[in-house]
Formats: sequence, C-alpha cells, structure tokens
Amino acid sequence: MSESTTAAKDRVPFVQKLVYGLGALANNLVPASLGCMVIVLNLEFHMDPAKIGLILALSKLTDAIVDPIMGYVSDHTSFRWGRRRPYMVVGAILSGIIYALMWRLPPGHSKHFYFFFFLIGTNILFICYTIFAAPFIGLGYEMTADYHERTRIQAFANFIGQVAWLAVPWFWAVMYNKTIFSDPVNGARGLAIGVGIAITLCGMLPGLLCKEPFYKIALKEHKQSESKESLFNGALHHVQSFFRGIWITLKNARFTKLALATFFIFNGFMIIAGLGNYTIIYYLFHGDKNASTSGKYIGLFGSLSSLCTFGAIFIVAWLASKIGKKKAFLISTSLAILGFAIKFPFYNPQMPWLILLAAPLTAFGLGGLFTTVAAMIADVCDQDELENGQRREATFGAIYWFMVKLGNAVALALSGYVLNWTGFHEELGGAQTSQTLLLLRMFEVGIPVITYLAAIAIMLPYDLTQERAQEIRKELEKRRGTAS
Repeated sequence: MSESTTAAKDRVPFVQKLVYGLGALANNLVPASLGCMVIVLNLEFHMDPAKIGLILALSKLTDAIVDPIMGYVSDHTSFRWGRRRPYMVVGAILSGIIYALMWRLPPGHSKHFYFFFFLIGTNILFICYTIFAAPFIGLGYEMTADYHERTRIQAFANFIGQVAWLAVPWFWAVMYNKTIFSDPVNGARGLAIGVGIAITLCGMLPGLLCKEPFYKIALKEHKQSESKESLFNGALHHVQSFFRGIWITLKNARFTKLALATFFIFNGFMIIAGLGNYTIIYYLFHGDKNASTSGKYIGLFGSLSSLCTFGAIFIVAWLASKIGKKKAFLISTSLAILGFAIKFPFYNPQMPWLILLAAPLTAFGLGGLFTTVAAMIADVCDQDELENGQRREATFGAIYWFMVKLGNAVALALSGYVLNWTGFHEELGGAQTSQTLLLLRMFEVGIPVITYLAAIAIMLPYDLTQERAQEIRKELEKRRGTAS
C-alpha cells in the first residue's frame, strides 16, 4: 500500500494531529527547559556540575521507575472518558504548577540546601510529568491503524514538539538580560512561570480533545484475559499482570532493538548537550558570558538546530514513505554522525559563525529518531496484540522510555563528570587551560559519533517491514470481526 492509498477511515484529522502535537510540545518542554536552565545552579549558586548531574540523574531514575507503572495503569483504566485522557489532564496541571514552584529558590542558603531543595523538586516534577507522559505516548501509538499515517502522526507531533528545542536556547539570553530581570536567579523564576503555564495548557489539550480509537477493543481484550485468570483477583492479579507484561515486552526482539537504538542516540546526545554551551562560552569567546556575545551564539546554534530539525522531520517522514522506516532511520542517523564530525574543525574563535554550519546535519539525529522509531513501535504494538491478545500501547511506550530514561539518568550523571574530566573550573573564567578546551571539543564530538554508530549496528537486523505490518493488521481485523 503506498502513501497515497491510506484509507479515509485511517486518516487522523488535522485538528487531532495539531492537538496531539501541542501535547508533544508540553512533553518536550519539561526536559528541554530543565536541561537549559540548570546552568544557573552552577554559575550563580556555584554548585558542582557533578552534583547538578546527580540531581538530574536521580530525578530521571524516579521518572524511569514510575513510567512502567503508569503505563500499566493507563492500559488497564476504564474511565468513561478513556484510559489515557484523564491522566493526561491531571498530569499536565500538576507538572506546570511544580515546575513554576521549584525555581523559586530562596536566597541566602548553603549549597547543600539548594542541592536538596532542587533534588526534591525535580523528583516531584518527574512523577507528575510521568502521569501525563506515559498515557500521552500510548495515545500516539493508537490514533490510527495505518502504517504510513502512523509515521505522519509522529512527524507532526515531532515537528510541533520541536518548538520547545527552538525556544530553550534563548533562555540563557533571557535569564541574563538585565533589562528584563534584575539578576539571573530572578530571570529563572520568571521564566519558570511562563514554562509552567505552557506545559499546563499544551498538555491539557490532547487530554480534552483527542480520541482513543482502540479504547473499546482494549477493554474487551482485557476483560477476556481477566475472565480466564479469575483465580488472581484484585491487587494480586494486577501485580502478576504488571510483571508478566514487562517480561513479554522485553522478550520482543524488535521492540528491544528500537529501545536500544534510542538509548544510544538520545543518551549519547544528552551526555554532551550542555558541553556545547561551555565550548561556545569558554573556547569561542574566552569566558565572556554576555548575552550579546556567547549568549547570542548559544541561542543561534540551538535555534538553527531546531529549525533544521523541522526540515529533517519532513525529509525523514517522506523518505520513510518511499523506502521504509528502517532505511530512513539509517540515513538520518548517518547524516547526524557527519554533522558531529565536522563540528570539531568548525570551532574557530576567529570565525565563530562556522559552528552554525554543522547544525543542519546534526539535526537529523533526534529529528529522524523520534519520527521513525515511534511509528515503528506502533507497528510492534500490533504484532504484540496478534501474539498476546491485548492492546498495550502505554506499557510499550512506558517500558521504551524506562530503558531510555534509565540510560538518561546515567548520561546526566556522567555529563557533570565529563565536564569535570575536561579540567574545567568555573572560578578560572576565561583562563581555562588549553587541554580543557581541547577535551571540551573532543568529548562533544566523539561521544555522539560512537553512540550513533552503535545505534546503526543495532538496527541493521530489524525486520518488521511494511508488508508484514499490513499482514498483521489484516489478521487482527479478521480476529476482531470473528470475536464480535
């Protein structure tokens, strides 16, 4: 079946795609803004980068642990409003409120106080965030049964969600702009209120307006499964069902390939995500933190990367419709590797604008990843239903993100140590050693090149093709028709 022959019943209306995309914006705003704004803890509160990394790592670990639980709860919910939507609304409201509150760091306290204040705040935030995110990811997998429409939905969501990454590079310039805020700490407080409002509004909309096409099918399948296992009632049944579901999911070889590929690409990027800012400030501009110099280039590179990611998403989605999702993934990841490789020679203090030329290629990394892999997981969910008799989109999404976030916790913890391994010392300002400046660039380039290559190696044997996905759908529809 070609892209042009998607049946009318399988097409998701534009408004539904738009609303789901706004949910992706809320989903991205939490980690994107947090990762950008924590630099204030180092530069203004003088907190050790390793401790900042530890805060982010522990909160991500909490997020990862809660994810499978929330995915199971969402898959087994039978509210009259759906099994996803109520959680999304509540989670979005709580996440927005907590995000705004956690940046109200009271002045005049010790570094230990700020460490525990922010550690507690981020852990509460990620619990609330998971209440929204796990059902939201599951909803995206079930909005259509069509092979190509799934790619278009994920491309649309990825496109709108990318706005978060377009905006956050300018947070530095906003927080450090003395015409807007008296100091960067107040800048972070004010900015957090705006971010919290955006998270709440954008996160609530898909919970209020999106449909759940597989809701009745899922309820029927779960009732049939539970009736066969009536011996295990109440909490005991759900505990057993939860762990059995995790085991079945992890045994799915196609799913584990997708999760591991994402693990390497996303976390390879996250380990070095903050290093770029330090390299621009201390290598290109010799420690000048002024918003009109280093701040401008931090914002320009981040925004250009995001703008190029918009284009990358469309290109990858088009490629997926022509040559398949797997090949589109391999091409986009290879382009990103090339982009990171050319960053090293393009870091030039005499011509700082050169670094901007790497952005169009590096943008294919995450842009291609979340467009193709999310659509492939939706196909895997169909395969799982055929083999195990249940719709478990949120469980797949939650375990997928559990594996990614577990690695992300390690990546965030490592990010602070990586900065320390370069020999960077904040108190030296622009007088960092030449070895430090060299290692900043080497780590920023070398780590993602290695992890992206690992992801390509993992995905080469992936074998769920378009033809097989369409066969699975026909078998499922035949089974459902017979059962009814």
